[in-house]
Amino acid sequence: MDLPLTAPLRPLDGRGTARGRRLLRILGMVRYRFFLYAGLLPYLLGAAWAYGVVGVFDIRIFCSGLAGVVLAVIGVEAFNEYFDSRMGTDRVFNPDDAPPMSDGILWLGVAAFAGALAAGVYLSVRAGWPIFAFALLGGAAAIFYVAPPIRWAYRGLGETVIALSYGPWLVLGSLYLQTRAVSWGALWASLVPGLLIMALAVVNAIPDFHQDRLVGKRNLVVRLGRRRAVWLYLALAAAGLLTTLGGVIAGAFPKLCLAALLAVPLLFTSARRAICTFESPRLFVPAIRSIVSCYMVAVSLFTAGVFLHAWH
Repeated sequence: MDLPLTAPLRPLDGRGTARGRRLLRILGMVRYRFFLYAGLLPYLLGAAWAYGVVGVFDIRIFCSGLAGVVLAVIGVEAFNEYFDSRMGTDRVFNPDDAPPMSDGILWLGVAAFAGALAAGVYLSVRAGWPIFAFALLGGAAAIFYVAPPIRWAYRGLGETVIALSYGPWLVLGSLYLQTRAVSWGALWASLVPGLLIMALAVVNAIPDFHQDRLVGKRNLVVRLGRRRAVWLYLALAAAGLLTTLGGVIAGAFPKLCLAALLAVPLLFTSARRAICTFESPRLFVPAIRSIVSCYMVAVSLFTAGVFLHAWH
């Protein structure tokens, strides 16, 4: 996921120190979208399910798990930036625009993953060995998403790994922290963020189609082509929203979760833009922004519906 959705930070002028430049580089690298929709929302959904459906919530366990998730997300972003830079993905067409990636970014990722592992070990002692199993699954997905020797993203498996990591593994792991158990209803609920985040992974790669193909990044967009990838991401996002409707009808989700369907117009907005502009990266950006908003609105309202179920 290499397309920046926020304006890049401006470099310091000649008066800035090298240390300041490195700090801004790191702050610019860890972009808000990864914290907001990739890590935090599914984690909050698992905790909300524990509180709203099961009636259990431990704030200390929640905060410890949250710290581990934040560290893991920093590690994911650092590794992705570093190894994509080493592969030359971001410099195929603009070799002078992106300076060489510092090894400090790699070590930032290593330190973040080490911290996340420490949090996982601590929580495993508190909540049981399944937490460590969730941590290992997430770690294998995060570390080797673009890092050798596996490189999930280069094998056409990156999107699936993202869906599993930010869907079932994160939601069920968060739930298990609180309840020491998982449920079929929570697994079903985890498909809402899982399918939507997979749609995001697909749509975000569409503008990078040519450079990904040239560096051998055989993701789903490269394998299917941009036109088919548009229909794939729209189908995945629609499936995520329909999962909400189906779960409420089946009685698996609280009725308040239907509020997530308020995100449907954002999906249509993204679709209208994407179908006409998928061959023009700059014109395609609004389609990405709309599907990001669709994800945030849908998962936030779905999570709120689960949380508020405690009062009904």
